[in-house]
Amino acid sequence: MAIKTNPLWVILISILVYNVSSVCASFDYGTALSNSLLYFESQRSGRLPYNQRVTWRGHSGLTDGLQQGVDLVGGYYDAGDNVKFGLPMAFTVTMLSWGIIEYRDEIASAGELEHALEAVKWGTDYFIKAHTDVNVLWAEVGDGDSDHYCWQRPEDMMTSRQAYKIDTERPGSDLAGETAAAMAAASIVFRETNPHYSHLLLHHAQQLFEFGDKYRGKYDVSIGVVKGFYASLSGYNDELLWVALWLYRASGREEYLKYAIENADSFGGVHWAVSEFSWDIKFAGVQILASQLLLENKHQRKYEHVLKKYRLKAEFYLCSCLNKNDEGHNARRTPGGLIFIRQWNNMQYVTSATFLLTVYSDYLNKTKTKQRMECPLGSVGADEMLAFAKSQVDYVLGSNPRGISYLVGYGTKYPKRVHHRGASILSYKVNKGFIGCTQGYDCWYGKQADNPNVLVGAVVGGPDLQDGFRDVRGNFMQTEACTYNTAPLVGVFAKLRRLEELKYEQRISSVSSL
Repeated sequence: MAIKTNPLWVILISILVYNVSSVCASFDYGTALSNSLLYFESQRSGRLPYNQRVTWRGHSGLTDGLQQGVDLVGGYYDAGDNVKFGLPMAFTVTMLSWGIIEYRDEIASAGELEHALEAVKWGTDYFIKAHTDVNVLWAEVGDGDSDHYCWQRPEDMMTSRQAYKIDTERPGSDLAGETAAAMAAASIVFRETNPHYSHLLLHHAQQLFEFGDKYRGKYDVSIGVVKGFYASLSGYNDELLWVALWLYRASGREEYLKYAIENADSFGGVHWAVSEFSWDIKFAGVQILASQLLLENKHQRKYEHVLKKYRLKAEFYLCSCLNKNDEGHNARRTPGGLIFIRQWNNMQYVTSATFLLTVYSDYLNKTKTKQRMECPLGSVGADEMLAFAKSQVDYVLGSNPRGISYLVGYGTKYPKRVHHRGASILSYKVNKGFIGCTQGYDCWYGKQADNPNVLVGAVVGGPDLQDGFRDVRGNFMQTEACTYNTAPLVGVFAKLRRLEELKYEQRISSVSSL
């Protein structure tokens, strides 16, 4: 017997199947967001809290600062080693905070706001401890050279925990500036949920800015041991402009904006046209922040001409990422379409660029006076800018020639031999025996097996200029992950997740209306 079908139901089912398949075909940005926040728990130093979710980690660095008579327990290890480097840690916290400031509602709708706030606070709690006097900031705990001779779990480490500081005799304006920027940005993050803590952070940020501005100098000159790891090649002018704008955003006090305006020329803020944004070079971030003031109309008219100069340089950076500058002034791309700045840990430049592109596209959409960006090779709309940012995120998650996710733990194919001491050695909870300095190299570093612990949410250094990648523990240029690789993606993942959710809701709504 033939079954009669209602043509309307056929159409409805067809549309529903199409919608579901479309959603399934896109990346799961919600899972990527959750994973990214887990990573920061893997990088924690100090006494871990009761709600620690990464269970293969344990307490570590519990005597940090004891030798110097200060409490420096806590903070983050920057990458696969066991040193606490202040400059990249502060940049990590600044970018986490900026992501929450821009995409707080999106992070909250994904159910991850509490974890995001915890990630920021783990860093800022440490910065408060490290700022032991008005003109003193502890810059580093551990020695990179001795640490790199050892391959040990942080729970076992027996390497030097020497601590290094900047003060009036050993200045470090770049470190003071970035740490102040992190605390100023975080003060905005906690303004509504924890006003007392927010005020405390802003107070520390203001003191550190004054210290860094009054006693000027590069921190890697004052602390020579850091040169081989996090040398401040760009100097400190970019950090001083950076923190001034963050303090203006956090406090609303005109003196900070005036500082960024009056020093824009002499500090290079309106002269440096760059193609990268990183823990070292902040000019692009400075220029984007200044541009936001223009687009939001949150400035006094008397400053507009300088802010427009900042915007020109910001758009040079963005046009460079989009290959819209004249020849020779664009960021390189791999055959698979990934931004490529340099061989060593290239993903840090990809994720930071992705964040700035996403933020700027949002601000173009919000303004009525400037909805397109003019580049030498043509104008770019907000949607095109966001689409390119999304292509970079999708490359990271697996839309690349190798079909591999460079976000560890996402999907089924991702780096399994990440260059990371704690992840590569059996957890102390499984093997409580002490693993010595060279024993780690002998028994674990050279093993061909996958890491026993998955470093979920870590963004590794990534592929080379030809999209090539070797998943080898010793290939640290490609397989080591850093906190500042993942931090810029937290907000972006939340933004993309919400966009996908809205698309799905619109499709369901269109089906329901038939």
